[in-house]
Amino acid sequence: MNHNIFEPQESLKQWVKCYWNLESDLENTPRKNTIVPDGTMKLIFHYGDTYKHHVNAKESTILPRCFLIGQLTKPYVVEPLGTTGSFVVRFQPNGLLPFANIAIKEIQNTAVPLHQLFGNDGDKIGAQILNANNTAQRIKLIETFLLERLTEKNVIDSIVKDTIDTIIEANGQFSVNELSEKNNINRRQLTRKFSSTIGLSPKQLSKTIRIQNALKSLLNNEVTSLTDLAYKNEYFDQAHFIKDFKEFTGLTPKEFYGSDLKMSLIFDSKD
Repeated sequence: MNHNIFEPQESLKQWVKCYWNLESDLENTPRKNTIVPDGTMKLIFHYGDTYKHHVNAKESTILPRCFLIGQLTKPYVVEPLGTTGSFVVRFQPNGLLPFANIAIKEIQNTAVPLHQLFGNDGDKIGAQILNANNTAQRIKLIETFLLERLTEKNVIDSIVKDTIDTIIEANGQFSVNELSEKNNINRRQLTRKFSSTIGLSPKQLSKTIRIQNALKSLLNNEVTSLTDLAYKNEYFDQAHFIKDFKEFTGLTPKEFYGSDLKMSLIFDSKD
C-alpha cells in the first residue's frame, strides 16, 4: 500500500488541511475499511476502481468516483471493489464553507456527487483529476479550481476558528460551557455557528477530537492499558470511554485494536 500526504499552497492553508493519495492492489487492501470520524470533510476522487459503502449488515451502495463526504458522526465502512487509486482533499474543520452551495449540516454521513456541489464545473474537474497522470497534476488542478472560488467575501469566522483551535489544542477536553465562556458567546449562538460552518456542534467536534487522540495513542503505543488510555484522555471512567469509542468506531477498544486500527487512521492522515 502506497500512501502519501502533501501540503496545500499557502493561500489555501486556512481552508485545506492536506492532500493525500492512496494506491494499493486488492490483495494488499483489507476487504472492509472503517473510516472513523475526524472532524473534517473530504473531496474524494477514485481514479482506480470504485468502493462500496456498507450502510449496515444488509444494505450497501456503490460510491461515486468523485464526491464529497460530509462530516461523519459514526463509523463509515467501505470496501474496495478492485485496485485502489484515490486522491483526497482534506479540508480544515471549517474549510468547506467558502466552496459549498449546500447546507453543510444536512450532509452528515453522506456522499455528495460533485455535480450536486458544483454543477457542470464539478463534472469537469472530476474528469480532469481522474485523467491526470500523477498526484502533482491533480494537486495543481484542484488548487486552481478552489482558488477560482475564493473571493474577498470568503472570510473566516474568528469565533468559530478560535473555538476549533481550542478544541484541537485541548484534545477535545473542554466542555461547551467553557468554550462559550472563553469566546464570550452564549452556548446556543456558538452551536448555531458551528452547525452552519462545519456541520457539527462544538460537543460533537470535541468528542471526535478526543477519540482521534485516543486512537493515535493506541497506534503509537503510548499507553500500557485501556484504563490508562481512558484517564489520559480525561474520560469520567472506562465505561464512558468504551461507550464513546464504540459510537465512533463501531467496536470496543479491545475489538478495534487489531488489523482495523492502522487502516482506519489512514483516513485521518495528519494533524
